[in-house]
Amino acid sequence: MAEQATERMVVSATPARCFEVSSDIGSYPQWAADIKEVTIDERDEQGRPKVVTFRAAAFGRSTNYTLAYDYSEAPEVLAWVQTQGDITSKLDGRYVFAPNGSGGTEVTYHLEVEMKVPLPGFIKMRAQSRIMSIALRELKARVESAA
Repeated sequence: MAEQATERMVVSATPARCFEVSSDIGSYPQWAADIKEVTIDERDEQGRPKVVTFRAAAFGRSTNYTLAYDYSEAPEVLAWVQTQGDITSKLDGRYVFAPNGSGGTEVTYHLEVEMKVPLPGFIKMRAQSRIMSIALRELKARVESAA
């Protein structure tokens, strides 16, 4: 059964800037702590990463997964679905970027995860917290430091 989580955070930058940083997937290892390597397997007609294989730290080991990105609602939404994974059978998510009325952006991060093997609840919660931290707090730091 898939676990779902959603978190929001306000970033002091425009939605376009937030989209720009989040869609620069090749640079994730520079700022996303657990992402160790990114391989862009395929690009879309605009040169954006379409199919990407990641090597990341997870549960004290290395994990590999491939995501297919969807830019159909860009630049308001960056969405993806997992096409392959060694410890996850589902790792689907999206960033939603909405102006907050004061020059910043409310970033909503939604993630749906399904593990191939069952894990105790406390381990799932710790992993979820870490993923959300990287996805939002480290994205915020990257966007605001480069703004």
